[in-house]
Amino acid sequence: MGEDQFRRKTPEEILKSIQKIRRGHLKIILGAVPGSGKTYHMLLEGNSLKKRGIDVVIGSISTLNRPKIKEQIGELETIASIHWIDHGQEKYDLDVDGIIARNPEVVLVDNLAHHNRPEATRPTRLDDINYLLNMKISIITTVNIFELEDVKGIASKLTGGKVQVHCSVPEDTLALADEVKLLDVTPEVILQRIREGAIESSNDKKRTRDNLFHRGNLAVLRELALRYLAGEVNDDLDDYREKHGMTGPSGASEKILVTVQYHWNGSILVRRGQQIAKRLGGELIVVCFQSSNKKLSKNELTFKRAIIKLVEKVDGEFEEVPMESVADQIVRYATKHNVTRVVMGQSKRTRWEEIVYGSIINRILRKTKNIDVFIVADRAEKDGERVIPTKQRKKDKDNPYRRLTLGELENKINQINRGTLKVYIGAAPGVGKTYTMLREANELKKKGIDIVIGFLETHGRKETFEQIGSLEIIPRKKIFYKGTALEEMDTDAIIESNPEVVLVDELAHTNIPGSKYRKRYEDVEVLLKAGISVISTMNIQHLESLNDSVEQITGVRVGETVPDHILRKADEIELIDISPKALRERMKEGRIYAPAKVEQALNHFFKTGNLIALRELALREVADDVDERLEAWERKRTLRGPWRKEEVIFVCTNLRHDSERLIRRGFRIAYRLKALWYVAYVKDHHPLTDQEKETLNKIRQLTERLGGIFEQYETGNRRNIFRELVKQMNEKNATQVLIGQSARTRWEEIKKGSVTQRLLREVRHMDVLIVAD
Repeated sequence: MGEDQFRRKTPEEILKSIQKIRRGHLKIILGAVPGSGKTYHMLLEGNSLKKRGIDVVIGSISTLNRPKIKEQIGELETIASIHWIDHGQEKYDLDVDGIIARNPEVVLVDNLAHHNRPEATRPTRLDDINYLLNMKISIITTVNIFELEDVKGIASKLTGGKVQVHCSVPEDTLALADEVKLLDVTPEVILQRIREGAIESSNDKKRTRDNLFHRGNLAVLRELALRYLAGEVNDDLDDYREKHGMTGPSGASEKILVTVQYHWNGSILVRRGQQIAKRLGGELIVVCFQSSNKKLSKNELTFKRAIIKLVEKVDGEFEEVPMESVADQIVRYATKHNVTRVVMGQSKRTRWEEIVYGSIINRILRKTKNIDVFIVADRAEKDGERVIPTKQRKKDKDNPYRRLTLGELENKINQINRGTLKVYIGAAPGVGKTYTMLREANELKKKGIDIVIGFLETHGRKETFEQIGSLEIIPRKKIFYKGTALEEMDTDAIIESNPEVVLVDELAHTNIPGSKYRKRYEDVEVLLKAGISVISTMNIQHLESLNDSVEQITGVRVGETVPDHILRKADEIELIDISPKALRERMKEGRIYAPAKVEQALNHFFKTGNLIALRELALREVADDVDERLEAWERKRTLRGPWRKEEVIFVCTNLRHDSERLIRRGFRIAYRLKALWYVAYVKDHHPLTDQEKETLNKIRQLTERLGGIFEQYETGNRRNIFRELVKQMNEKNATQVLIGQSARTRWEEIKKGSVTQRLLREVRHMDVLIVAD
């Protein structure tokens, strides 16, 4: 039994539960733009519920003569809407009295953002829906992200005024829903639907399409929808963790704490914190620990006003906290607010003061878990800079007159011949990735595309199996391993068959020993090079660079991973979203795993807290991918803003257990900053033990798999490791250094000195990120 079944409910929770018993269930299908398939999926769900014996009717729907929509209506009963004309435009209101008289279990209601006719009893469709919910009738409805009151202004600004909202819904609408499902659709799919005439037919809708459906606008609105829902999910996660007494960062999102004094460099720290928060898609909090007895000078008051104004400008939160013991206060504040990274200025303490009082940074790291410390470079001391450089990197290859090298020419030709890769991503097993992939395959087949199944894993799910339809399946290859005949995808047979598109389920799968390739993604690479397009599936926990975050969330170290570069090379990435509540319901109904496995899964990996956190992780990761692609098209349009000056990341590793975590962190920072990145190891003794050799080989392979440059240096004296690292950092013009948390005790620091503090003294002109163990 799960812990939820033993926890006593508060009076507020009991009252809320009673109110919910008396209300219907509200599900909202959220889309980025019209044409993302909200109505189609609402009808699909309605038909699925009807098959399971639920009484479902249609209350209001916009078909706009779309054949796929009409086809999905099927045998669903429709309660006629109330037709009226508004400024020459046809409008349809819900017949609420008719619905109540019919008294179905579920009503499908399109277009949540709708004003009713002037003489209607209730002014909006949302009011009608709330009335029906109170009559114990459940509702499934649809809405676009820009129709939310608190989003429409941002959406209009980001699209240059192309988003025009005639009716919106209150900002708390999603929070009122029992379930919210995001329909994530790529700009490429939307544009293809427009070319095929599958999106709207009325003149008014056509004008909207011509104004709004620009590739950049579609990408911006898609990212906005992903990030907005991630924020809603984060609120749910915070509530869940608070109820269960869980403290510290969840592992699903970033929260940056900047500690400042009322000094001229305070604005630099805030700006740097804002850049980090934006690139990581996180929240920004700025705190000043100030003695309550001390009266601020005129200069300090000026700096205080400037810092508060700046924090407001960059959408951060500012707080002044009475100062006691700074390190302890930072720890308490960071833990309470689920901070993942503390941003600080350089310490002014001398070596002697550090021996006597200890290092604030080390004290923070020792007393917290999963909270990194970021030390901002003191550039003023080196070259008098008072502002952070913001020059964009100049790329010679952007020059259209430059002649391509032979290597570049070969890459261009290979790219032309290469197949297209599309990947469906989910937060966990059972969200519907394979089901959706098969449904898309059948649509492509209807259009005359030669498409086959290369590898499919239905896990015995009836709904998934039914979606195979008439799709051709390439027989699997038998491989004998330890006297047993096992099956794997037959890549050679697929290439020989030479279809236009092949479906390859479970991208992260490790092939049976004896296979031609170790991992399935390597088979996929071969298929793509052969000019065959691939549609594949994977879960967010299988992404290599998220391995540590997933372990932090679930307590499980995932063994099968996909290198990030495979996903970055995908032409399309689409998220299949589902709420944790709905996913757990599927699990209980036996629609994901066999009945014998259900109880164990629900109490371990499929715990509500895990699913909420993994969902947020998936939403943010896909949002980041959208932003990266948008940045490649038109840098000024991105939500996270331009990156800083050209960066070089330098990761210092040893043969300790945390080196792989450092490398993954280095990759994620380098990727977001478009930076060159190095991983360095200094060998100080000979020979290495077998275990040390294995560890060294692992960190080298991980670096290369993630696209970094691994370098090994040697020194005959252990004391020279530090000098060698600093020398290499300076030669490579490193701008940011990553090191692990010191393993030395307080007494060892007094006797031998602090490695961290020594590094900070030597590289004051570089940013230093100390990654928590």
